[in-house]
Amino acid sequence: MRERLMAAEKVTGIQWRDGTLHLLDQRLLPAREQWLVCADVASVVQAIRAMAVRGAAAIGIAAAYGLVLALRERLVEDDWEQALEEDFLELAEARPTAANLFWALNRMRERLQRLSPEDDLLGLMEAEAVAIHESDREANLTMAQHGIEQIRRHQGSEQTLLTYGNAGALASGGFGTALGVIHAAYLEGMVERVYAGETRPWLQGSRLTAWELAHEGIPVTVCADSALAHLMKTKGITWVVVGADCIAANGDVASKIGTYQMAVAAMHHGVRFMVVASSTSIDLNLPSGEDIPLEEREADELLEVAGKRMAAEVEVFNTVFDVTPADLIDVIVTEKGIVERPDTAKIAQLMCRKRLH
Repeated sequence: MRERLMAAEKVTGIQWRDGTLHLLDQRLLPAREQWLVCADVASVVQAIRAMAVRGAAAIGIAAAYGLVLALRERLVEDDWEQALEEDFLELAEARPTAANLFWALNRMRERLQRLSPEDDLLGLMEAEAVAIHESDREANLTMAQHGIEQIRRHQGSEQTLLTYGNAGALASGGFGTALGVIHAAYLEGMVERVYAGETRPWLQGSRLTAWELAHEGIPVTVCADSALAHLMKTKGITWVVVGADCIAANGDVASKIGTYQMAVAAMHHGVRFMVVASSTSIDLNLPSGEDIPLEEREADELLEVAGKRMAAEVEVFNTVFDVTPADLIDVIVTEKGIVERPDTAKIAQLMCRKRLH
């Protein structure tokens, strides 16, 4: 199955070539496929802030490569360690909700601290960033296998799935989390159709998720965000499958704004709710979802469409994430295994495991 999944992979959004980071600019999709070339840490920070690269895992991977670029710039300076710490903070502050960002940066920092001045610092740190990238893709392939077993076990074949936001290859190191499970289930003949909420205000669902699924030949229908509960009632939805940007110690999940209300509707309609995310999205230092910092963005994202003002001069609340309580979640799928009906004890037990294959 693993080899079949790898052969079916058609979309990638991050490439590291000849010491330079290349990012598929997600702001321009699906109209134009254009790659950004990031040759220094400042351009990586800007790409993350401006959402040219987005998705928790992808942000973390980009930041790891950003630190390599920063180290290359700073090593010629006498106080390079202090200067690199400033770069670390710039990257960490680029998007505050993505747990993978802090995990990747801390892993890079810990690796650097274990090295001595006589080591090939740049070469070894580059290898660490590449390892972070490759391990995320491997984790996604493992999660896909775990996820389809859940779908097969609970519902059988020829199902209609619903997803939201974008948790595919574009949001990760490759293959994707939620879309990885959906793709694998489709290859196994278990999926008849996928509905994708448009996901305002950035339209990650209609612009990115639908583009990825269409690339993979998976039947996809885009719907308005306000139609999701109606779909559950009328279209025979069997599973909602979403990704996560951060998971608290008790199993509460921060994901794209609108996920919470979709989970409430899913419980009402008896639709099972699956969260697919790498264990690097789990932060045991956050006791519950109340402790997850939720990013708020500029008002123009809600008041304008394609740069044209569409609303009155009013106050705006533009939080881009919400928290789905653990008691609304049927299963969390990670590369370490799965947690059904998550709670603090089950999440702690999961994090003690080694990766399952």
